[in-house]
Amino acid sequence: MKHIHSAAVLGAGTMGAQIAAHLANAGVPTLLLDVTAEAAAQGLARARALRPDPFHAKDTSMLIRTGSLDDLSGLRGCDWVTEAVVERLDIKQALVERVERATGDSTIVSSNTSGIPISSIAAGRGLEFRRRWLGTHFFNPPRYLPLLEVIATADTDPAIVRTIVEFADRRLGKGVVLAKDTPGFIANRIGIFGLMQVFKAMSAAGLGVEDVDALTGPAIGRPKSATFRTMDLAGVDILAAVARDLGQRLDPAEQPVFAVPPVVDELVRRGWTGSKAGRGFYQKQASGNIEALDFALMEYRPSSRARFPAIEAARTIEDPAERIRTLFKDRSNVGGFLRSTLAPTILYAATIASRVAETPEDIDRAMRWGFGWEVGPFETLRALGVDTVVEALGDTGTPEARALLTAAAGAGEASAPSRLTLISAARAGGGVVRKNPGASLVDLGDGVLCLEFHSKMNTIGGDTIEMLRHAVKEASANFGALVVGNDALHFSAGANLMLLLLEAQEGNWDDVDLMIRAFQGATGTLRHADVPVVVAPAGLTLGGGCEIALHADRVQAAAEAYIGLVEVGVGLIPAAGGTKEMLARAMDGLPAGAEPLPFVQRVFETIGFATVSTSAPDARRLGFLRSGDAITMNRDRLLADAKAVALARVPTYVPPQPRMIPVGGPSMFAALKLGVHLASRAGRISEHDAVIGRKLAWILSGGNVPAATILTEQQVLDLEREAFLSLCGERKTQERIAHTLKTGKPLRN
Repeated sequence: MKHIHSAAVLGAGTMGAQIAAHLANAGVPTLLLDVTAEAAAQGLARARALRPDPFHAKDTSMLIRTGSLDDLSGLRGCDWVTEAVVERLDIKQALVERVERATGDSTIVSSNTSGIPISSIAAGRGLEFRRRWLGTHFFNPPRYLPLLEVIATADTDPAIVRTIVEFADRRLGKGVVLAKDTPGFIANRIGIFGLMQVFKAMSAAGLGVEDVDALTGPAIGRPKSATFRTMDLAGVDILAAVARDLGQRLDPAEQPVFAVPPVVDELVRRGWTGSKAGRGFYQKQASGNIEALDFALMEYRPSSRARFPAIEAARTIEDPAERIRTLFKDRSNVGGFLRSTLAPTILYAATIASRVAETPEDIDRAMRWGFGWEVGPFETLRALGVDTVVEALGDTGTPEARALLTAAAGAGEASAPSRLTLISAARAGGGVVRKNPGASLVDLGDGVLCLEFHSKMNTIGGDTIEMLRHAVKEASANFGALVVGNDALHFSAGANLMLLLLEAQEGNWDDVDLMIRAFQGATGTLRHADVPVVVAPAGLTLGGGCEIALHADRVQAAAEAYIGLVEVGVGLIPAAGGTKEMLARAMDGLPAGAEPLPFVQRVFETIGFATVSTSAPDARRLGFLRSGDAITMNRDRLLADAKAVALARVPTYVPPQPRMIPVGGPSMFAALKLGVHLASRAGRISEHDAVIGRKLAWILSGGNVPAATILTEQQVLDLEREAFLSLCGERKTQERIAHTLKTGKPLRN
């Protein structure tokens, strides 16, 4: 199989520059070309300024070179070239004709078009070129949306398809689906059809923008941006163009369904094209207030939170499929809206399934990975039941419709699982070794035990800490290695603050002390286990979750892992060994004869400012990952990779010995404390921030010991615990914890 070591992206617009950025994230040197070299450089600069950041780390963009489309000589050395120029067939055809001449016979060439038939772009090209030609449709933003639709033509060499699928899966971290060469491919075609159903239903029901977003967001397992915020983010003009182009390419019978609503045309005419224009379906005032568009008046009015009793009642239902089923059957306007939008969309997906995708499961995958749906259309169909959907369809629920839905539901059940999850398969096979409300021990096979968290947001409480101890004991006795990870969106949001706050408010200091000692003991047990421990963080890995990762033998992190010691935000310091571990790492990495203050200062700032990594590569920069730790680009492969690392460590594993940690003493404390004082005087930190900062400085300098003293790990842990206990007694710390629990946001007091 061909390997891809270098790439080129033709077109440095929003998508092209971000595709180049993600190739660079994967470590692939990339050539980015546009009409002029200046335009390419400007496109790269715009990408660097985007938020959310398309790059994993600041220096990643160094892998990208820019140039002009006038000079295609650099393409000959590239393994993969993808075009992302303007969505016009004539322009793409002219460019591809030049690319055919400029590339070698082994170069893979693809198009990122969102809907133009792939075969038509390469019309007139030679057979050898067409054999290495295909579609690779990324979704925006490429770093964050997993979906990549790979579209082969009748001439594409199957080996080329396999190469791209393998590379996109493992190196780019993409969820790949094979789409057929039809207008809109899979996700856009179904997504835009569903969007048109929303416009139709909201008009009939007299609903406003906020109403629709309340009905089409997390309540039914969709992103928070729901319908209209998503359109604003994507660009109203872009969506209008895609819908119009799609409608023109489809059979005449389908075209009316994809007609662009008049309100969208009017927004585009006025230039109100969404976030990039400052206004679209919503606009944000200079005061920060959000206003929503009134369709009838084409004027903005203050946005208000839409409230539907049925949705409020359904919030307690954690399973999204069960929540959709409950709301779909609701007899209020909530159920009516969902029946009039979801049912036609499910039927449409079933109708076109065999024309656009290889399997019904690929349609579910495409909607999950490309549009952020928690439950795909056929998964929704199985949750609701064919009879329920047919009833909701009314007159269109014909015998033919029933047959299509029945076939889709059955085919989806029989298809392979979409996620490469080890835990769910092991659990289904009776692999649960032990379980409590906070965590489970699951046998992953091959002598590897997994510790899985499953509390809300995977917060860490007494149950989790107890299971941490059991995990090490069980793995040491009956397994060769231990993996700590889960299939959830987030590894762990940290310790259970509610329990801590209650104990602190009651003044139960002995209980708080025992809690800290238990957590410190559990992380220490992980570090000194008789078997290799591999922690697999993904998503939020905060506070106590970060401290667990810090004490692993190895970390196998998802690329999108947001790791940080954030305890300062709630008025505390890391006390489950996190402060100790970061100090030890700083001193371990100290070059011979180097002054330790800058290294300790870096740790002080990372903890003191509650810095959270923006990616796994950024976590390496911050010191949360070490040189021996590794990164998995595809979240679905994380646990499999962690298991492989654990097994590789088994034959030669030797538990680490307790470390001795040199500390700076009074001079180090004075230097760190001076920084706190100056920041306080300048108004950059609050009075309570200064209190926390001085306690953190006390720990990192070793407490009241002479300069150049060497402490045991336990002595630093004792300093952590003492500082943590004293901060728990501070009224302002308790206020911070209470505010965070109530709002989910930090309090600056």
